[in-house]
Amino acid sequence: MKSEVVGVPESPTLEDSFQAVVPIKKRRVWRDLARSLSTIFNPFLTAFALFVILADIGATDTLNFWRLLFISTFFVSTGPMLYIFWLNATDRISDLDMSVRVEREMVFTAFVVFDVLGVAALWLIHAPRLMIAAMLGYTVSTLVVQYITRYWKISTHALGITAPLTALTLIYGRQPLPFMVLIPMVCWARVYLKSHTVAQVVAGAALAVATTAFFFSLFHVGLLSVH
Repeated sequence: MKSEVVGVPESPTLEDSFQAVVPIKKRRVWRDLARSLSTIFNPFLTAFALFVILADIGATDTLNFWRLLFISTFFVSTGPMLYIFWLNATDRISDLDMSVRVEREMVFTAFVVFDVLGVAALWLIHAPRLMIAAMLGYTVSTLVVQYITRYWKISTHALGITAPLTALTLIYGRQPLPFMVLIPMVCWARVYLKSHTVAQVVAGAALAVATTAFFFSLFHVGLLSVH
């Protein structure tokens, strides 16, 4: 009489294990890519890169370049970034992403102050119009984000990548257009990491376009119009 073993599960095969591991690895790859994009195209770093270019366009000599670069990047990038690191190091915020809404509102209030001081400093040293226009764009965008943050978490990463590319397109025309692919890439990264919804990244990008275009138009900044 043939005996049967009842209720003993089959041992997992190598193929089953492979199928289980591969999707996990794929998820890690996409998550790592999204995190890398979020880090590389951090709003502070993209603002820094923009003002390096603007300072180079507007400077009359080497000394003027470094003066314009230091003043602009301190108020729009390095100053706020150091402030965030200090808040995190002293446990005044929970993390560098300011995940808690109340923390974001407080920090963005400080960012508005930095931007306003940046506009005033550039104005006092008679900086080129395109630099003042760009700084005003960041100031108004930050002010709007600070207000919206009370009710909704608009994406500063989407804003941060869209504003410089909009500015460069208004200055150089079609030349920066291939880099526009970075906007949907960064927006995808923020949504994939569940840091924002699609609506929040779209709102951030739209705000960047609106404020940058408005102040460039107000200051009559056009294609390579630097003074």
